[in-house]
Amino acid sequence: MNTAGSFRPAVARVDLAAVRHNVSLLKGMTPQGCRFMAVVKADAYGHGDLQVSRAALSAGADCLGVALLEEAVRLREAGFDCGVNLLFETPPGAAAVAVEQGVTCSVYTEEYARALSDAAGILGRDALVHLKVDSGMHRVGVPADYAGSFAAMLAGLPGLVVEGVYTHFASASEPADPFTDLQMDRFEEAAGAAETAVGHPLVRHAANSAGVIAFPRSHYEMVRVGISMLGLPPAPGFPGSDALRPALSLVGEVAFVKKVGAGEGLCYGLTYAPRRDTFIATVPLGYADGYSRLLSNRAQVLIEGRRRPVVGVVAMDVFLVELGDEPVEVGTPVTMIGSDGSEEVTVDELAGIIGTINYEVVCMISARVPRVYAGDEEGEA
Repeated sequence: MNTAGSFRPAVARVDLAAVRHNVSLLKGMTPQGCRFMAVVKADAYGHGDLQVSRAALSAGADCLGVALLEEAVRLREAGFDCGVNLLFETPPGAAAVAVEQGVTCSVYTEEYARALSDAAGILGRDALVHLKVDSGMHRVGVPADYAGSFAAMLAGLPGLVVEGVYTHFASASEPADPFTDLQMDRFEEAAGAAETAVGHPLVRHAANSAGVIAFPRSHYEMVRVGISMLGLPPAPGFPGSDALRPALSLVGEVAFVKKVGAGEGLCYGLTYAPRRDTFIATVPLGYADGYSRLLSNRAQVLIEGRRRPVVGVVAMDVFLVELGDEPVEVGTPVTMIGSDGSEEVTVDELAGIIGTINYEVVCMISARVPRVYAGDEEGEA
């Protein structure tokens, strides 16, 4: 299982064909002409930003979305010349870098708007901006009832091209929650006021993965998709997400096997002791790799197509698996996330055990774990 530059018997496998499938599937849920932003922030949620970006664009995505200016610069330096939308403001002192890189900037404070305008003047190039509206999530954004006057201010600043207006949903992953409809009402009114203020139509966007699947009204001129592009539902059992194909699996190998007597405590704190003599396998992956310590004595892995319990404390570099009366050979594959035969350990299963969401589970997989890509088209790997 060795990969270039790595000797670890543990890898995160990313199926780029699954990414392309998911982009095509989700894009097909939107109206003809609706633009598709592939959100690749946080290294594409731990899947690899450059590889996932290429796969998404080849499947019909129109532009990319990131959270940090550093992420946008990385895409530009890798040769991506498509639209790259920065979903948060940068510090004003970094505005010139954003403009120089041709990044489409979010704006929701006058200070940052003026910094972009100044940078545009110095660099002699326009700054594309999208106005962020706070329709009820209350993180960042211009209050909805102030969108028109704020847009008018933007329109009066030299060098700024107001291209879009957008908002973000607080609870679209819960389709029965009426708050999403209230947010759309607020946003549509705010977007209309902004369009009147700037004197031309704007690219409106609000739908995240959940919005694309469950709220067709929210598709507007563009959608923003992250987690479901990677084959994960916006929430466990989310209606309409069955056809998604998970792109990531986390696999390793058994590094050591020994027989342990009944009552012998295992690993730090001796938190587990088998009731009878048993074989124990050591797997070289731990919480420093993103396999959470909260999975200790709770998770299961797949070995030879069967579920086996994780026993003892997950350590920084290794964890233990109980095999019972049936030892396996060193080098036997172990699946922490993914399928083996008819069995599957899903990201949502692990998220449920540790009390979080699937987003966090995949983002936690650290850089110590090599990413190995399959299903790539020419130029994607």
